[in-house]
Amino acid sequence: MAELRTIEVPAEAAGQRIDQFIAQFLAAQGGGVSRSRVQLLMEQGDVLVEGAREKVSFKLRGGERIAITGEPHPAPLKAMAENIPLDVVFEDADLAVVNKPAGMMVHAGSGQSEEARSRGTLVNALLYRFKNLSSTGGELRPGIVHRLDKGTSGLIVVAKNDRAHATLGEMFASRRIKKTYIALVHGATEREKGTINAGVGRDPVRRTRMTARPQENARSAVSHYEVIRRIATRFGRFTLVRVRIETGRTHQIRVHMASIGHPVVGDTLYGGAGQLTDQAAAQAAQSKAARRNSNPERLRLGRNFLHAARLEFAHPTTGKLLQLEVSLPEELERFLSRLEGGGIAAGQG
Repeated sequence: MAELRTIEVPAEAAGQRIDQFIAQFLAAQGGGVSRSRVQLLMEQGDVLVEGAREKVSFKLRGGERIAITGEPHPAPLKAMAENIPLDVVFEDADLAVVNKPAGMMVHAGSGQSEEARSRGTLVNALLYRFKNLSSTGGELRPGIVHRLDKGTSGLIVVAKNDRAHATLGEMFASRRIKKTYIALVHGATEREKGTINAGVGRDPVRRTRMTARPQENARSAVSHYEVIRRIATRFGRFTLVRVRIETGRTHQIRVHMASIGHPVVGDTLYGGAGQLTDQAAAQAAQSKAARRNSNPERLRLGRNFLHAARLEFAHPTTGKLLQLEVSLPEELERFLSRLEGGGIAAGQG
């Protein structure tokens, strides 16, 4: 095999591990390759030291000639079946509707490490439970027609065959599937109900976030919310809302609610508090001595208070109307109970 790159090892590299040296050398040359990818190259036999293969733990002496004869090609990312419990709300020959817990990714991401590849995801659980799923989404996303964020719980539709997948996909695209969520947001909303019609796009500064600020890459997004109840406690004011979305943009509800000044509780990415503090106790502890002696109660959720509670759509084969609904999961009910049991803070009644 023809050499793609040759490296003369300098004397000062003596004693350094070969995988570490190559990764640093390539990074300095502007062709950054991770250490794990260098190790993969060596396992493929595409790194030769003086014409011979060496282990990744090989220590350099200085003066060696290293030939790199290939490119790192990791095995294709492919989801594997895992025996993970599933809460199946509906199932027939064409589709299933599953109540996904918070903390579970829908499918693995291509940027994950080898150790984390395709482990513990909804897809892994689906493959074990149903065996055969639609292939439209590829080997990484079998059966997946739409997604929920990792920190969001609730109903998600899964296609068992390509025909059902195609029909469901078209139904989502044409907004014929009604999706309703329950969210707890910070503050008291000004109105009992409202519509947020603001495009959602990738934040040009913080790429892990989306934004509702006007920009070229924004896609139309519409959310309708209505108040279920208002909650005034010593931890602050909150509003429990029902949100129906016409579109399904990334982080749509989280972005939209934050854009009107009411971020979802627990959603630290968009301004929600990761921890709620007894405001009355915190305000009372004004002096240093008082702060040392005070221990205001704190509530921590550990996820976003956002739950996909209801789906309504026509079955892709029979046309029968499906109306599926699931209650708030136990951790959200428990958090809500603790919050509402906190009482009304002085001056907030």
